[in-house]
Amino acid sequence: MHRLARASEQGCADYSFTAMQKATHAGLHAFGSLTVRQILKHKVRPLPVNSRCYSVIPPSLDSDEKNMLEMMLRVDHAGEYGANRIYAGQMAVLGRSQAGPLIQEMWDQEKKHLARFNEILAENRVRPTALLPLWNLAGFVLGASTALLGKEGAMACTVAVEESITEHYNSQIRALMEKDPERYTELLQIIKEFRDDEMEHHDTGLAHDAETLPGYWLLKTSIQLGCKAAISISQRI
Repeated sequence: MHRLARASEQGCADYSFTAMQKATHAGLHAFGSLTVRQILKHKVRPLPVNSRCYSVIPPSLDSDEKNMLEMMLRVDHAGEYGANRIYAGQMAVLGRSQAGPLIQEMWDQEKKHLARFNEILAENRVRPTALLPLWNLAGFVLGASTALLGKEGAMACTVAVEESITEHYNSQIRALMEKDPERYTELLQIIKEFRDDEMEHHDTGLAHDAETLPGYWLLKTSIQLGCKAAISISQRI
């Protein structure tokens, strides 16, 4: 009886082991077939190749191009820096007024512009203008002093400054388009985007009563003369 029981147990064990082997083999076969089918089903696509080895500014071909690009970046950075300080001055005076949120919204966009130019200058090892301390003080004083005239004064300042920056960006766009629009694609895209933001700020100022300020045209002309001088100086120093 004991021998019969042991034989029966041994037979069950052999059967279970054999069944397990078959199940394992079938599972591996099914997994292998499924994997192959999946591989065959999904075609392998090559990764996109970016032929450009730079992010925004192409490597300079000669010293003339290098100087041109450095002047552009330096003055653009200075302009965005000055605009940030102007809005900071306006917010110091009008931040708690009804015009505060509107000014803050435009300032937030200018902060993004400045941050982008900070990155581009660092990536390309271009020094900023040596006059940043002056533009720091002058921009804040201009923003605060015009804001003391009320919302209309702040908006008049915004119109004058943003119109000057828009014209400056347009001149850069024309220059780059004449040289090689394909070569400067990334830089053109950034300048156009920022130019459009400046135009929007300009239109916002007009829509919020900038022209109703007494002496509007005199103030606007004076500010724009200062902007032109700042642009000319910041390109070189």
